[in-house]
Amino acid sequence: MNRFLQTRPAPLVIAHRGSAAHAPENTLAAFVLAADQNADAIELDAKATRDGHVVVMHDPTVDRTTDGHGQVSDLTLAEIRKLDAGSNFDPRFKGERVPLLEEVFDAVGQRVLINVELTNYTSRGDGLELKAIDLIARHQIEERVILSSFNPFGLRKVKLNQPGLACGLLYSADQPFYLRYGRPAFLIPHLEAHHPHYTQVTSAFVGRLHARGQKVNTWTVNDAVAIRAAAVAGVDGLIGDDPILIRQVMGRSGNW
Repeated sequence: MNRFLQTRPAPLVIAHRGSAAHAPENTLAAFVLAADQNADAIELDAKATRDGHVVVMHDPTVDRTTDGHGQVSDLTLAEIRKLDAGSNFDPRFKGERVPLLEEVFDAVGQRVLINVELTNYTSRGDGLELKAIDLIARHQIEERVILSSFNPFGLRKVKLNQPGLACGLLYSADQPFYLRYGRPAFLIPHLEAHHPHYTQVTSAFVGRLHARGQKVNTWTVNDAVAIRAAAVAGVDGLIGDDPILIRQVMGRSGNW
């Protein structure tokens, strides 16, 4: 059984883009640190390069988090690998590189669970879904990964090609009406989880999804009030930038 779907007494601590409060987001440094900080899982963002490699980057461009410029989908892996992905966060991380998804799997795939967000929102049709499925299979970590996306059609493609992979539909209150509160979930066969923004979470809402047999992992909880409220509402996973803070608020030690 997929470990994201197991019943447990307290929510999973899921480090958003790694331990992003303490290290440059979506880097190996952040993911290894999250594991060292006893996070149960990490969340990361996957994109395809121009030459078809899967790298870990949140934004459509490399501008905010590296010393480079341009759309990820317009750059080759070799071009992206030259960029410094650490100095913008802190000079101590100078030389940190944008990782390949498979490098993250190699580094921490047996230490933490992994939430892979498929973020090809501006480059649909790039084959990211099938590339991610292939990498997960090659590393034999199907039971330790959940795939998420704001695009229900991307998750539908995952399910039609690999029904056994767990998926979670992302959404937020500022989306168009027809996307809010997971309304397109019916498009995704056997959807296992919902990933709402924390402002959408109530105990009644979580209860309805649990009654359908679906898990609820909420994002991005970065203060004690939001963490406690989501936990009281009964969510299954807390996605936040600071796993240490979440642990302190929850008052518990790790499960993995």
